[in-house]
Amino acid sequence: MDNRSDVWRGVDAIKPRFIELSDRVWAMPEVCYTEARSSAEHLAELRHQGFRITENLADIPTAVMGEWGEGGPVIAFLGEYDALPGLSQEAGIAEHRPVESGGHGHGCGHNLLGSSALLAATAVKDWLAANKVPGRVRYYGCPAEEGGAAKAFMVRCGAFEDADIAITWHPHSFWEVAVTPSLANTRADFIFTGRTSHAAASPHLGRSALDAVELMNVGVNYMREHMPSDARVHYALLDTGGIAPNVVQAHARVRYSIRARDLPGMNELVERVHKIAQGAALMTETKVEMKIISAVSNILPNTPLEQTLHRIMEDLGPPHFDDADKDFAGKIRATLTDKDIASVYYAIGMEPTERPLADFLVPIDAKRNPLIGSTDVGDVSWVVPTVQVHAPTVAIGTPFHTWQVVAQGKAPAAHKAMVQAAKAMAGLGVKALMEPELIAAAKADLKKRTTRTPYVSPLPANVAPPLDMSVAERHT
Repeated sequence: MDNRSDVWRGVDAIKPRFIELSDRVWAMPEVCYTEARSSAEHLAELRHQGFRITENLADIPTAVMGEWGEGGPVIAFLGEYDALPGLSQEAGIAEHRPVESGGHGHGCGHNLLGSSALLAATAVKDWLAANKVPGRVRYYGCPAEEGGAAKAFMVRCGAFEDADIAITWHPHSFWEVAVTPSLANTRADFIFTGRTSHAAASPHLGRSALDAVELMNVGVNYMREHMPSDARVHYALLDTGGIAPNVVQAHARVRYSIRARDLPGMNELVERVHKIAQGAALMTETKVEMKIISAVSNILPNTPLEQTLHRIMEDLGPPHFDDADKDFAGKIRATLTDKDIASVYYAIGMEPTERPLADFLVPIDAKRNPLIGSTDVGDVSWVVPTVQVHAPTVAIGTPFHTWQVVAQGKAPAAHKAMVQAAKAMAGLGVKALMEPELIAAAKADLKKRTTRTPYVSPLPANVAPPLDMSVAERHT
């Protein structure tokens, strides 16, 4: 019996509810740790489907978990539902037209991400019930992926300790197994305190915190020549100390994102940036405090899961897009540059084509030139064998974190891709439940990768989830 076909039919039978869930979440974009309504939507669907509920995971009000089943392996599906600031956009049009000036938008497609992961989990739940197979399926509703590191906090509190494998996906330009590595990442605020004074009458009495921030940025820019080429350091000014140039600014705050290929490399780079901040404070006779906001690990690959998922995605095939889908995607592509389009093809080692939407599976051994970001999925991958699907929810070449992604977030093509992603994830979940040797191989792969470098959370023990980080950012 082909269990995958059964669960794929199960996905098709229930998909309308989850497409509607995705569209509702798209219409209520909520950023890092403020996803109260979006989380409530997922919680309501979990209750409707009969999952046992756990709320407030890791003391995060918008983190939830639903479980169904008894005994057997635990198959985890990871979902997200946070949006991004400043990306408000009407759906279904190929021009920049915000719904709300300065409002939020789902510029990374997490409205689709969470809904599809919950669709996959529900389909596996239904399959378990129909076949009376021992096993448990879990859906983890994970907020604040966009810089808040919620999964890292959830890992630290033990939320994944007894999971056997974890499966997730992400909206993308292509249909593929996600084998691209990610960068470990720390977000830290550097808070400088000086002394205010009259900038003209008594400048000698003042000590400028803003000068310290500027000197720190100069120092970090010089450091770039002397760090690994795949590391990344970038910053945002959160507080410049005021708007009056005739007042010496006594306080200033800058937030740094510090990324490196692995945890040891990231920790070393964080310390170097901290030393530069201390040097800037010394030069300006100010004081500096470093406050870690969040931190995530790099993703560990898992060869047995990746190879099995690739075969499932090959059998399943990419989403079937019709002429209307391709027409809208073509209009979106007209808003992009040739470099946008060439860049994503370069990342998978292919020459650009005229295809508006991806109708092919990227070979798992493609000669990739990855463009690397960061994700808190990385921390899960250090403690549970983890694998990810990429599904083509956008026109090929669409840069993420842009209005174009938001505009496509409710399109029929995006719905088709999220359903196909759910089928791939559910197919892998069922295969793992039926083949304990796959779970054993995945766990052996993880053990081999962590024997020399065991997992240590990148989060300092005294750092709590930054539940107010979006409020602070909105007011600066």
